[in-house]
Amino acid sequence: MAAEDDIQFERDGHIARVWFNRPHKRNCITVPMLHRLDEIITEIEADDEIRAVVVRGRGNTFSSGFDLDSLQADFIGTSTAMDVAVVSAKVCDRFYNMSKPSVAVLEGYVTAGGFEVMISCDFAIADETALIGDFHIRRALFGGAGPIYRLPRMIGIRKTKELMLTGKLLTGKQAEAFDLVNASAPADQLDECVEEFVSHLTDKSPFQMKLTKMAVDRGLDADIASLMVMEHLAVGVTLNSDDAAEGVAAFLEKRDPKWTGR
Repeated sequence: MAAEDDIQFERDGHIARVWFNRPHKRNCITVPMLHRLDEIITEIEADDEIRAVVVRGRGNTFSSGFDLDSLQADFIGTSTAMDVAVVSAKVCDRFYNMSKPSVAVLEGYVTAGGFEVMISCDFAIADETALIGDFHIRRALFGGAGPIYRLPRMIGIRKTKELMLTGKLLTGKQAEAFDLVNASAPADQLDECVEEFVSHLTDKSPFQMKLTKMAVDRGLDADIASLMVMEHLAVGVTLNSDDAAEGVAAFLEKRDPKWTGR
């Protein structure tokens, strides 16, 4: 199948739905799929109607990681070995830095490259029985798209080492207690849990969502004095926006706001 079939993009009102579609291979990822995901990110960013992104896998599994047949054939023991890490890191970083919030829906296996996509999303909602973990060390591999810089910021250094050095897998329910996912639910309640969570993202000002997400994403990457300056500037930009004026007016007039995204 072409990459357009292996990774699918659907618009659903204010929601973009991105699907990994290789259920026969537990949705393992290839380089063409990463290039297609890069194109999808560009499409999402250019579409003002989209306010949130949901990432999921067909066949009740998220993604078991990079396609090892491709890894063995194209990268192991070759001069291009680093290329797969470069493209993976670039695309996952673009996903992490999107202006629109993203939610990973976790079912089945969420390991290796699939785990890296998950930690590049802003939020994660898991089936209680999903199996989630870095996993690379079990195959004497090293993750090239975020575990050493995204994971410690999410769960701390000790828990990061526990996942990366043991290769252990957590169930969705355990991952929630591990602070790795935002919520978990039984399989028959997962869709409802996801849609309820996403509804709290799509009803907000697109302008303020973009600004707040950008500021929070930088919150661990600078000193406090610099972040205070960024915060002051963010407040100044906010108070000159149409959406802030509308939000305050709607509250005072006891009505729902009508966002323009400006």
